[in-house]
Amino acid sequence: MSTGIKNGKLHTNNIYIVKLIFLFIAFIIVSGSASALKNDKGWVIVIDAGHGGKDPGAVGSFSYEKNITLAIALRTGEYIEQNIKNVTVIYTRKNDTFVELRDRANIANKNNADLFISIHANWAKSKNIQGTETFIMGLAKNDQNFEVAKKENEVILLEDDFSTKYEGFDSKSPESYIMFTLMQNIFQEQSTGLASKIQTQYKEKIYRTDRGVKQAGFWVLFMTTMPSVLTETGFITNPSEEKYLNSKQGQDYLSSALFKACRDYISEIDSKSGMSPEKNQNPEPEPDISTPVISPAGEIVFMVQIASFSSKNEVNPRNFNGLTDVVELDTQDRFRYVTGSFTDYSAAVRYRKKIEAVYPDAFIIAVKDNKILPLQQALEQKNKK
Repeated sequence: MSTGIKNGKLHTNNIYIVKLIFLFIAFIIVSGSASALKNDKGWVIVIDAGHGGKDPGAVGSFSYEKNITLAIALRTGEYIEQNIKNVTVIYTRKNDTFVELRDRANIANKNNADLFISIHANWAKSKNIQGTETFIMGLAKNDQNFEVAKKENEVILLEDDFSTKYEGFDSKSPESYIMFTLMQNIFQEQSTGLASKIQTQYKEKIYRTDRGVKQAGFWVLFMTTMPSVLTETGFITNPSEEKYLNSKQGQDYLSSALFKACRDYISEIDSKSGMSPEKNQNPEPEPDISTPVISPAGEIVFMVQIASFSSKNEVNPRNFNGLTDVVELDTQDRFRYVTGSFTDYSAAVRYRKKIEAVYPDAFIIAVKDNKILPLQQALEQKNKK
């Protein structure tokens, strides 16, 4: 993104307004009793489900961003409340309502929140782009980051009298984003730490494509007075990711990843403060992304085919929505990728039902010694035993 200014300098009044905002926020943070390392009364986390009401957010082939973000936000809050006793969770919305951009930040500020997490689903012109990325407040360093921030900031256009409320800020103008360079984010280090933990969970625990931690000028992050991140949980414009984002399993995995990142962040900060966070004695188990092991050779087993390609693909959980036992079957001109291994056909049926939200076109095949048998023939042989 170019930082040059068209038609001369940015309006002087806007510069003064931003400086006043910076000084005011700095005064609150420096003189207030709360800080990133002080946690006398427990933690307060504000979870922001992006968009809502008349603002659908990004639109996929069959879903709206606003519904995905709400489901993940509510589930993330449940995980946190069930597993860490010294945390209070506050939501910017708990249903399909429209919340103004500045009000989202105000909710966090008024409640003296320790963390602010804004949850979103990404959009791209290409259907092939996929992956997760988490942003902290800053000036976008490339056009791609700027486009993400611009799209999320455009929600202000749905608000009444937005020009006055946002001091003449133009969400579509690169020049307006220069104002973000005037504010040195006091919590940049802490925000980066939380964002890094989120991306690590996405990548290492639930095998999502990692697009990294980035900076961009999001108004909602600019106005918060605590460590804050905006996380893009996947691309609603990518067919596979849209299915994942709308599936209960996908939402559970993403929510679990966000919870664990918060847990690890809190534990790290509390340890620096000499505090030990009180945890639930019966924490909710982590989502199980493992599947049954392959049966011994020589037996007829029923497996679920999830993909078929003309060229070889790397067998990696990241390439198969986190499934850890995917097996490649080379059948002359096709490479088939299957998961699960069951001696009982009904068990295979139940398993296919379990993963159909992620792989709706999956179907059951019969395999013996790495060779595919006609399903009816396999069932008949099984019945004779």
